Amino acid sequence: MCERTKKAVNVGLIGVGTIGTGVVKVFQQNQKVMEKKLGFPLKLKWVCDLDLERDRGVDLSSYNRTTDYLHILEDPEVDIVVELIGGIHPAKEIIIEAFEKKKHVVTANKALLAEEGEEVFKRAEENGVDLGFEASVAGGIPIIKVLKESLCSNNILSIHGIINGTANYILTKMEEEDMSFEDALKKAQERGYAEADPTLDIEGVDAAHKAAILATLAFGSIFSLKDVYTEGISHIKYADVLFAKELGYRIKLLSIIKKKRQEVELRVHPTLIPVTSSLAGVRGAYNALSILGDVVGHVMLYGMGAGMMPTASAVVADIMDIARDIAKGTSNRVPLLAHKKLEEVSLKPISEIQSKYYLRFSALDKPGVLSKISGILAKYEISIESVIQKGRKENGYVPIVMTTHEALEASMKKAIEEIDCLDIIGAPTTLIRIENNLIF
Repeated sequence: MCERTKKAVNVGLIGVGTIGTGVVKVFQQNQKVMEKKLGFPLKLKWVCDLDLERDRGVDLSSYNRTTDYLHILEDPEVDIVVELIGGIHPAKEIIIEAFEKKKHVVTANKALLAEEGEEVFKRAEENGVDLGFEASVAGGIPIIKVLKESLCSNNILSIHGIINGTANYILTKMEEEDMSFEDALKKAQERGYAEADPTLDIEGVDAAHKAAILATLAFGSIFSLKDVYTEGISHIKYADVLFAKELGYRIKLLSIIKKKRQEVELRVHPTLIPVTSSLAGVRGAYNALSILGDVVGHVMLYGMGAGMMPTASAVVADIMDIARDIAKGTSNRVPLLAHKKLEEVSLKPISEIQSKYYLRFSALDKPGVLSKISGILAKYEISIESVIQKGRKENGYVPIVMTTHEALEASMKKAIEEIDCLDIIGAPTTLIRIENNLIF
């Protein structure tokens, strides 16, 4: 064993919130196991938080404690800085300053990487240090390592993911317990799956952050939040859940990442997927990802995508990976993005995608309504696959549900805009895309 491996690798933790508390628990519960697997000591030396008096259910007294992160950055014995405060600022500045002091960093900060990732990755590379970010996507599911290492011989063709547990929990409860969206959201908040302000989760932003990171790893070009077409689930009604079930589908907030030739589709939105697919069986707050590689074929990963301990597991896995490199006197054994730029790719606008669609119209119950709607769809070369018309009146209007054959998004949007201007339509049309091409 080389001399370096006899010394402890020291860790400084900045942010002792939910995930940070989980990291402390992992060290307290499994430190001996971790050190046996590493073959050398790994020590949590510092913990930093603005409030160190709050009861977290863990004893912090055995660590150096501070409310000033500079104490950690200026300690020459600290090898790895763990940033778990979240948000863009001051997290970005803390991480870059750590790089400049030649300290490796582990983070779970998906927002930072999705919005400022290009600069963060560049700064890490310039300073010759490692950045671990496994916990930034899908909690305890090791999707980052899979893309960077396990599937490195593959061209990634597509990723379909359920990567927001809050949205998945809400949609599951709507179906299983005959709930409205509002009641299901309230239940998610009571269970701690949704924040008091759930906007980032229910409007798809959290999933879009993660999708940008995955696309960056998969295709070798930097993608950011602004590149992801994003829709949330707040407009989904219980009626949509029932109609989807009748049609043989289940509604999921799906992240869709595809590459064909040099064009990339990058989108997050509610999607009807076949009830027989494995992704449709992902219930509650669980996450899952289906990856298609040109060599391996389909791979599916499933597990808890959030929560204290699953996410802490991913954070500590990164710490241990970097500690091994430190012990060997190396860094960047696997490049941050696992590759240099692979090829020039362009982003396919949402207006140019081809998809099947679920449409729910709120229409007056009178003769000729169906022919008016179908006539406008035909005008834009949209072919109807199926129709459900039931007499459940609401303020004099009845739902008409259609599914279409594959159509151009731009044509569909023009058709819906024209249909919604008809005097027979009582409310904006609900449009949900359908994704049938799921192997699992």
